[in-house]
Amino acid sequence: MKRGILKKISLPGWIFISIILGVAAGLLLKERIYSFSATIGDIFLNLLKMITLPLIFTSISTGVISVGGSKNLGRVGLKTILYYILSSLVAIVTGLLLTNTIKPGADTSFFTSSVESSSVDIQSLSIRDIILKIFTPNIFNSFAQGEMLPVIFFSLLIGFFVTRLRKKQRLLLSDILQAGFELMMKITGFILKLAPVGIFGIMAKIVSSTGLQVFGNLGKYFFTVLSGLLIHYFLSLPLIVFLFTKLNPYRHMNNMSTALLTAFSTASSSATLPVTLECAEEKSGISNKISSFVFPLGATINMDGTALYECSAAIFISQVYGIFLSIPQQIVVVLTALLASIGAAGIPMAGLVMMTVVLKSVGLPLEGIGIILAVDRILDMIRTSTNVWSDSCGALIIASSEKEVNINIYNN
Repeated sequence: MKRGILKKISLPGWIFISIILGVAAGLLLKERIYSFSATIGDIFLNLLKMITLPLIFTSISTGVISVGGSKNLGRVGLKTILYYILSSLVAIVTGLLLTNTIKPGADTSFFTSSVESSSVDIQSLSIRDIILKIFTPNIFNSFAQGEMLPVIFFSLLIGFFVTRLRKKQRLLLSDILQAGFELMMKITGFILKLAPVGIFGIMAKIVSSTGLQVFGNLGKYFFTVLSGLLIHYFLSLPLIVFLFTKLNPYRHMNNMSTALLTAFSTASSSATLPVTLECAEEKSGISNKISSFVFPLGATINMDGTALYECSAAIFISQVYGIFLSIPQQIVVVLTALLASIGAAGIPMAGLVMMTVVLKSVGLPLEGIGIILAVDRILDMIRTSTNVWSDSCGALIIASSEKEVNINIYNN
């Protein structure tokens, strides 16, 4: 009977339990558990670091190949990609402004200053230096050093030029990269199953050395990200829809409500895809020609909610650790959050893996992930719904520009 109950607990449920147990262990055992918990937490973080670069490389390159090999890439494809970049940038800037204004992690600079030393090199970089680092002269060194931006750029190049090869070579490399991506996803799934143990170690380590002080600002962080998601959901995206289509965005939101609620409950844009397609075509009047291209692509590379969350979380963690992020560094956060959101697979907790990309890009400690996971589940559900809502807004905009939408639905 007990085993049956334990099997019914989901992974987010186990993570929540591990957070509570980690906090309790840290409070009760203090320095006696520090070394043990630090070892467990570091092993989990090292596993995340190990998988991040291979996952990013295979995910982005296969995504570009799938887009580049599509017959729809032309005009519709260009409009789709431009919309994804626009909506994601609006989301990221919203999160950036709110987090810098509210400063949810301020006045919690109680961690050792040793973490700041890891960021000295990056803080001295100018915008020109950052741009030059993208165009690395040695991609193998970038992989070895964990430099995210050049690896992401290289992945984009690989994906693009694979589509320009002769058929035999193109199919061979496409199959190899796709197999590599599926392999990385299998390994990632295994590592995520270890998350409760790793998070227990991270939380016990933090609490055993600092107490509960860090959690005082966690509520402010939660409402900062929540506010950003709601602003993007109910104001920014509807405004973009209205500006480009002159149609009622809230009528469209009502038409898509079943898909949006499904995305919220499952926290998976990929699992919601069949419902999304049905709502878009049957209720919102978007043609199959547009929806069959925009939505599957959007479920893979358009992650507005994820991008906003990653940007806000990175700034929050920097505030918690007392690490000042300069303007060039915050630009790096914006660019990395944008590109990492493209590489985030449409599965629950994919943002956890992509979060390591953003943190490493500006030298922030990865153990900060353990802090934000305490409130991550509900934010994950909301940002997934935001991702799907953004996809549907893009589909409506593109369908309207191509005259592939039944506007009578919006005039009644």
